[in-house]
Amino acid sequence: MKRNRLGRRGGLPRDAEQLLWLANGLADSSSRAEDHFWDQRLADAVDNLLHAEDEDALNTALDHLSTASPHAYDELADMIESRAEGALKSDDQHDVLLIAAPVMAWSRYRIPAAPIAAAVMANLRVHLKAHVLASEVRLALADFLFSPDQLPQGYCATADFATHLGKAAGNDTDLHIKTDNLPETAQFLSDTRYLLGAVVVPKGAPIFRWQEEDCTREQALEQWRAQGGACIAPLLTGCAFEVVLPNAYFAASREADKASRPYSIQASAAFLSTTLDAPAAGLRAVVAPFFDRQVEEYRIGFTRRGQNEVVHGVVWPLLGAEDESSETLAEIETTLRACGIADILILDNEFPMEYCDDCGAPMYPSPDGEAVHAELPEEDAEQMPKHLH
Repeated sequence: MKRNRLGRRGGLPRDAEQLLWLANGLADSSSRAEDHFWDQRLADAVDNLLHAEDEDALNTALDHLSTASPHAYDELADMIESRAEGALKSDDQHDVLLIAAPVMAWSRYRIPAAPIAAAVMANLRVHLKAHVLASEVRLALADFLFSPDQLPQGYCATADFATHLGKAAGNDTDLHIKTDNLPETAQFLSDTRYLLGAVVVPKGAPIFRWQEEDCTREQALEQWRAQGGACIAPLLTGCAFEVVLPNAYFAASREADKASRPYSIQASAAFLSTTLDAPAAGLRAVVAPFFDRQVEEYRIGFTRRGQNEVVHGVVWPLLGAEDESSETLAEIETTLRACGIADILILDNEFPMEYCDDCGAPMYPSPDGEAVHAELPEEDAEQMPKHLH
């Protein structure tokens, strides 16, 4: 899950100042004994703000540290995430953790975000416990496949959701999700869906299979792809998909954000090859940076080779500490070439973060050096989602 990259200036309230002092103390600590002092007090301060649903104080402190002290920022962000996904537990005998099993999917039709049938839930439980989770885990799954728009918004909402799901996990039962108030899902060519759960284990016991001696993360992912993927297939009819290793909620979300960038390019190449009845070698990719106060993302406009009309586009957002000096362009180019696209034009224009006034879709770079709306040929666009991603 993408962490804030830019700080907002302004006065700091007392609670935010307290977080800054504690986070800086932890960042500057020189021993494990001192770590414990700062760690416990920072955890208590974060818990109090999560209980009070004071999202502003948490974000204000993070925003300040993002520019003032990257090390302290990481300490505070890690603490907030761990306390939120830890379900604000009061039981000293058990550990609780909110987990996510992301799935990247693409389709020329709608990618489902919907309730999960009881039979599918039962199968998912079996394979998560067999291949991903440790032996002593009690598990609760939410019976809904969430889109990014439907995930808990903010740390306080995440902590509240984790608390409810954690209570169900204590009984090793699943949680029914009421769908009446869930937000609408924006439709993209490729997108991520999330299976959410919570686990309860005895204090200090392993949570995941790779914490046990007979399994590695790679082996867990291989088994989950084979067994869990077969369980997920009925939920994503008409979609191509790829699973991401289930993990703690924020870590899994960040990994999905990272993995979805090359996946979006791969999905676009496959989609355009079939839709335009042209091999990937018959496509051209135009890559350019898009700025706010700094480079926020790269956008890739696709054209037919030898033509200038942008027929599709992909956004490659910068995550965490990435910037224009990172290896991002090389990774984009490598991904494009792996898909069979060899005609690649990289522009150094400083494009502003422009979107279509009518539909809100991003504007993409054209071979002419302009930001334009991506438009499929009319005969190919009839059944496509409103936005391309």
